[in-house]
Amino acid sequence: MGGSRQRELFASAAALAAGCANATDSPEVPLLRHQLQEWQRAVAAHQARLFAGSGEGVHQAALFEGPETEAPVKAGLGINPLELQAQPLSFWRWPDPPQRGAALYFVLDSFVLEGPLAALGHGPQPLLLYVGETGRADRRWKGEHDCKQYLAAYSEALARVNLGSRLSIRFWLDVPGATRARRTLEQALIQRWLPPFNKETRQRWATPFTTDGD
Repeated sequence: MGGSRQRELFASAAALAAGCANATDSPEVPLLRHQLQEWQRAVAAHQARLFAGSGEGVHQAALFEGPETEAPVKAGLGINPLELQAQPLSFWRWPDPPQRGAALYFVLDSFVLEGPLAALGHGPQPLLLYVGETGRADRRWKGEHDCKQYLAAYSEALARVNLGSRLSIRFWLDVPGATRARRTLEQALIQRWLPPFNKETRQRWATPFTTDGD
């Protein structure tokens, strides 16, 4: 489904901002079940070949800034978030979080196909919703974070139409210690996977869970 069609599909849902930091007082326009499923399928259609380990040529024209960042970015582009240990989004409440220091983190969901595809035995489909980087993996998810607000709105929209969410966060610690190289890798992965909750890709997916400018 193209970007213009997505924007048209979700035009009436622009006021859906439950849980968003810049929510307005506009009345919410709940999304319908089939609209949410269509949105999930559109994102999954792009990411499926990457989860499967194909599509090596996709979005690798990365933002290389020099020799000190080129090698780490090229190495990191092959990471598959499904191979990382899944943790609940509440991991930061644990007394001793298992990850510390510099990291990239990936927020994922999965959804169950309905209709003919489900009948053919297709299982849950993964969705990469957000990619981030941090120098303090044990602290980055504490307090305010835009992605947490989008996830709250997303989960609420799904719950309204009896669709479940299976949210998890996964950390990759084998990353450059230098902030510049780490952020370059983050941007390259965003270009490759096009996760819908990153600000760089919201317009492409017409993400209906945010307000403009948040």
